[in-house]
Amino acid sequence: MVSDKIKLTAKDILEKEFKTAMRGYKPEEVDKYLDLIIKDYEAFQQEVEELQQENVRLKKQLEEASRRSTTQPAPAGTTNFDILKRLSNLEKHVFGNKLDG
Repeated sequence: MVSDKIKLTAKDILEKEFKTAMRGYKPEEVDKYLDLIIKDYEAFQQEVEELQQENVRLKKQLEEASRRSTTQPAPAGTTNFDILKRLSNLEKHVFGNKLDG
C-alpha cells in the first residue's frame, strides 16, 4: 500500500538518467549517493509494510478482546485501555508523517 503523496519508488530512482554537461557532477558520485537513497527507500517501505501488518493484527486483537469483554472479564494484566493505547501509538507511528506532510 503506497501513499499518493509518495512520488518516487526505489525503481524510479534506480532508473533515473541525468543529462551530462561540460561542468556537471561526477556520475560515479551521483550513482553512489542514489544507491544509498534506494536502500533507504526500500528499508522505509519494508518498515511501513511491517507496521501496517502489526496495525491490522492489533485491530483484530482489539476486536476479539472487545467481544470477549462483553461475555467474560479481560485476562489479568491486559485491559482494553492498554490495547487502545498501543494501537493509538502504532497508528501515530505509521500514519503520523503522512498527516504532517
